Amino acid sequence: MAGSDLYHRVCVNFQLTTGRARCYKRCMHAEQFLRSLGDTAPPADIAVTLEALWWDAKGDWGRAHGLVDELETPDGMAVHAYLHRKEGADWNAEYWYKRSGKSYYRPALEAEWNALVEGLTER
Repeated sequence: MAGSDLYHRVCVNFQLTTGRARCYKRCMHAEQFLRSLGDTAPPADIAVTLEALWWDAKGDWGRAHGLVDELETPDGMAVHAYLHRKEGADWNAEYWYKRSGKSYYRPALEAEWNALVEGLTER
């Protein structure tokens, strides 16, 4: 990822329970997200889509796929499409691209992963 890309903000959702569950937003820089790839587990409070990309970067496609397999959000479906394309199941990837749009699609898989991370960090 280019130097300026490292400073895109990663906005992550997490829940804080105080009598009832409420959603809050916490942000970290992409640099922190990328540094976390050296850890043995993803940060506990990142969005599930980013967690899936984290596991994918660590080489655990199955775990990454399991996180987004039933996630019916545009971002979840975009990550799902990427994962099936990486798997080589182009027909399945195309199904998920049609559902999510192709805004993150790039000819090279690495470029698509970077586009997904960058896009998910802008929220």
